Amino acid sequence: MSLENKIDFAIIFSVKNANPNGDPLNGNRPRIDYEGFGEITDVCLKRKIRNHLQSTGHPIFVQSDENKIDGMVSLKARAESDEFGLGKDAFNLKKTTPDNAAKLACEKWLDVRTFGQLFAFKGDKNGVSIPIRGPVTIQSAFSIEPVSVTSTQITKSVSGEGDGTKKSSDTMGMKHRVDKAVYVTYGSMNPQLSERTGFNNGDATTIKAVLPKLFEGDASSARPEGSMAVNKVVWWLHNSKSGQYSSAKVHQTLKVESDGSFDEGGLKKALEGLKPEIIDGF
Repeated sequence: MSLENKIDFAIIFSVKNANPNGDPLNGNRPRIDYEGFGEITDVCLKRKIRNHLQSTGHPIFVQSDENKIDGMVSLKARAESDEFGLGKDAFNLKKTTPDNAAKLACEKWLDVRTFGQLFAFKGDKNGVSIPIRGPVTIQSAFSIEPVSVTSTQITKSVSGEGDGTKKSSDTMGMKHRVDKAVYVTYGSMNPQLSERTGFNNGDATTIKAVLPKLFEGDASSARPEGSMAVNKVVWWLHNSKSGQYSSAKVHQTLKVESDGSFDEGGLKKALEGLKPEIIDGF
């Protein structure tokens, strides 16, 4: 079984005194576009979804180093592991076709059949490249208004290096934060692509349950507990595989104010025959 109906969704969330997604090419400052609006990449958001899925016992292929539970040192090692993956034969083109390898990977890992994956590994003689296009896409999140970023100089009380007679350069640093902002991201679930990966209605329900608590358990010094929270999730369930309206038209009906509010009654009447479910954040 695959996904039976097209689904569109949106996530509205707030940030207060936190660095939601630092840019390593800019001193880890919060990401900002050229017009001053805050940005959180789709990769960052998918990472948080994967972490929640993994914490609830779902098998995840792309595990972050801090959340790794199988001890595998690379994606290739995990994929070819007999215990945690599919075994080396699955990625030997002489023994397994690319289509069968993709099918096995989708059956094994929830994030692969959800977001897709490129299995591109070098081999002793011949490498392998197996692209899997996932049915679930999510956009980068952008703030409703330009954000204010505060940078603070910090010092450590103990030197990490040296003989202790004077403070070394590693005791100095900078922390950056977004003072206060509301962000919105949009996503979609494509039934046609789900036919290839096996993503089904149950998987969609699993993802839906994760979105309202996207930032729970994600605390760090840059994102203290409670500094990021989902306000609302808007869930549009179409009545067919092709969908009653384009995703662009559906997403454009959501008009979010700077405080995170929107006209719920107007949204439910915006598109004839397509009434969204509005879910409170946790």
